[in-house]
Amino acid sequence: MEPTGLWLIGARGSVATTAIAGLLALRARVVEPTGCVSALPRFADLGLPGWDELRVGGHDIAELALDKRAELLTEAGVIPHRVFEAVRAGLSEVDCELRPGYHPATNPGSQADAARRLADDIGEFAARNGLARVVVVNVSSTEPVFPALPEHGTLAALEAAMAVPGRTVLPPSSVAAYAALRAGCPFVDFTPSTGIRLPALEELAAAQRLPYAGSDGKTGETLVRSTLAPMFAARALHVRSWSGTNLLGGGDGLTLADAEHAGSKLASKGRGLATLLGGDVTSPLHIDNVPDLGEQKIAWDHVSFEGFLGARMSLQFTWSGYDSALAAPLVLDLARFTALAHRRGESGPLGCLGFFFKDPMGTEEHRLAEQFAELTTWAEAR
Repeated sequence: MEPTGLWLIGARGSVATTAIAGLLALRARVVEPTGCVSALPRFADLGLPGWDELRVGGHDIAELALDKRAELLTEAGVIPHRVFEAVRAGLSEVDCELRPGYHPATNPGSQADAARRLADDIGEFAARNGLARVVVVNVSSTEPVFPALPEHGTLAALEAAMAVPGRTVLPPSSVAAYAALRAGCPFVDFTPSTGIRLPALEELAAAQRLPYAGSDGKTGETLVRSTLAPMFAARALHVRSWSGTNLLGGGDGLTLADAEHAGSKLASKGRGLATLLGGDVTSPLHIDNVPDLGEQKIAWDHVSFEGFLGARMSLQFTWSGYDSALAAPLVLDLARFTALAHRRGESGPLGCLGFFFKDPMGTEEHRLAEQFAELTTWAEAR
């Protein structure tokens, strides 16, 4: 098979580091691909890039070396000690492929200059490693909700505005998406940030004939919701309210403690639930930073519903886990499936990958079973 690149935006974060460590462990045959959907037997004959064929690079504004970040995740219980020891040397090798990311506060020129540098980094990575294609996946921290820019609705207008020194036209996630597309690479947004979801960037993707997917990886609480909510609808039970509380620590807890950063995450979760239940429902959701939890995440949901003769009933569930360990295999899955779409010559939003996202692009389907059926049908279509 042809070697394929996986370029991670936020490459030194918890999710990216866990994904890289996991990939190296899979190559070394020290772990099984537990949690990797693309490793299921039904996808074995699709010609997906193998673990040995994926090369990793990325951008990040953080400077902590990958092996040091992985060591912290090992102490936190995310990465087993035996895995860390087996991949430590490989992490240092991957670290050599990481480049400084973009941040508007430290960018000396225009956003066009910054995007050109980012795109050049990806192109050089592909040439250096002899890659047939590179899939760019955004796993950086969630951004605040970015205001709409109607005056930059076309690609030409956007590029003209980006060329003005010192002007912040796009959020960092959209600069990363623009750079990926200009480098000729498919783009996947695992975050709820703006990313590629702007008309001008969708125009660029169409012009470049590139596929893209997103957004906001479905790893824990929303995964359960997308399984349980269709049950109420199928049994004609009326959900009166669906309340949720998320407790998390680590970098995500600190980021989402800020109301502006949490806004896009809360909106992403809320849209999916309304669609699943067939209409708006009272659904308060709180995200609280609990530093003591470290890398662990706890979600508690309370569902109030009405049955026959108006009987009032309720369901509660608690989800506790390591979000990075749940997200990391999906990042590898998305790289493999998106590489397949690119190899097939597909372009535009990959609704078939909605199975992996809270707020999927290219589809209105949110029910987990139906999403998996769509993924399987697409994968086996050719």
